[in-house]
Amino acid sequence: MVGEEKMSLRNRLSKSRENPEEDEDQRNPAKESLETPSNGRIDIKQLIAKKIKLTAEAEELKPFFMKEVGSHFDDFVTNLIEKSASLDNGGCALTTFSVLEGEKNNHRAKDLRAPPEQGKIFIARRSLLDELLEVDHIRTIYHMFIALLILFILSTLVVDYIDEGRLVLEFSLLSYAFGKFPTVVWTWWIMFLSTFSVPYFLFQHWATGYSKSSHPLIRSLFHGFLFMIFQIGVLGFGPTYVVLAYTLPPASRFIIIFEQIRFVMKAHSFVRENVPRVLNSAKEKSSTVPIPTVNQYLYFLFAPTLIYRDSYPRNPTVRWGYVAMKFAQVFGCFFYVYYIFERLCAPLFRNIKQEPFSARVLVLCVFNSILPGVLILFLTFFAFLHCWLNAFAEMLRFGDRMFYKDWWNSTSYSNYYRTWNVVVHDWLYYYAYKDFLWPTFLDYVRPRSWTCRYVF
Repeated sequence: MVGEEKMSLRNRLSKSRENPEEDEDQRNPAKESLETPSNGRIDIKQLIAKKIKLTAEAEELKPFFMKEVGSHFDDFVTNLIEKSASLDNGGCALTTFSVLEGEKNNHRAKDLRAPPEQGKIFIARRSLLDELLEVDHIRTIYHMFIALLILFILSTLVVDYIDEGRLVLEFSLLSYAFGKFPTVVWTWWIMFLSTFSVPYFLFQHWATGYSKSSHPLIRSLFHGFLFMIFQIGVLGFGPTYVVLAYTLPPASRFIIIFEQIRFVMKAHSFVRENVPRVLNSAKEKSSTVPIPTVNQYLYFLFAPTLIYRDSYPRNPTVRWGYVAMKFAQVFGCFFYVYYIFERLCAPLFRNIKQEPFSARVLVLCVFNSILPGVLILFLTFFAFLHCWLNAFAEMLRFGDRMFYKDWWNSTSYSNYYRTWNVVVHDWLYYYAYKDFLWPTFLDYVRPRSWTCRYVF
């Protein structure tokens, strides 16, 4: 269909070039009709009709022209990404990226990914929404969401004023969701300090004595066992016990659980990425042991990525205005979710609670919750994956901002799963798929270290 539209556009252009005389003849009547009559006045109606006709023709050609330009622009950007991603920091060519031949006709950016044995390659790039929001038409959607938030606020204030006779600005639902926040703070500090000290100390102690040990396998198993106890016992059961014992409200509970998962994934990535380096150093009988510094590990704990590297692409400066804007957008999304619950969810469930349970009540509850659920999904994505991660990336001058891809263009669940949260998907791809599924056959062809495989 797109090809036919392109051919029709090209045919029109070619005909106009081949028959310039006919075009000139067609223009002459228009010129004659627009000539001023003897009384010196211009026919305004005829002039407006000609403008409307030209505008209609331009609007008809506009989508064909945009598709043609867009396809060439996508191909240009794709080739540029291939060339830049195929070079490391030193400029040496890497054969790590490949383009699927079957997707060349889609005129979209290909999902370029390094093979599992190479690991993730970090490149300085902006987030997709930051680029899209520079387009006026895309910013219109952003402004529509802001206008909808203002309508929610006005609706809530008016209804509260009519019901209560005064303006109610208590935010009771928001204060309940984040209740018992001091418990969340000291629990987070315990998780952070333990993740900052225990994995690094265990790895450093194991790495410094591995090459000199007379029983390296027993040493590795012992340190690996301690690391597993820390992961399962301290980071696994500890925060879970706090959540259940203190009966934390929903938002406070989610903060602890998400931070618990994040620290577990970061600790695993740190050990998983550095153990092979120590094993290769011992195999080569090198005098230096590749142990990361404390600053490198501390930077990784706060960096918006779950894949450890000694260094990442860094921006030269910090835009504090950009950071303030992102945090303001996060708080705006919190209030947005509050007003969605207050105006769309609370009245619904308050009325349903007074009726006996039945299939009708269940169906009405589900379908009436679809719109609030979709809005909350969009707001959660925008607040966390875009605003929150970009704010921390800007403060840390972290260069690679590809935290998500264009998941809104996904036509299958598998593509949506790969694109909506690139941070988590990369961790699963390299440490779940790569370590447990991909090497199952290659281990018989290319032996790997059993210590790295089963201990760390």
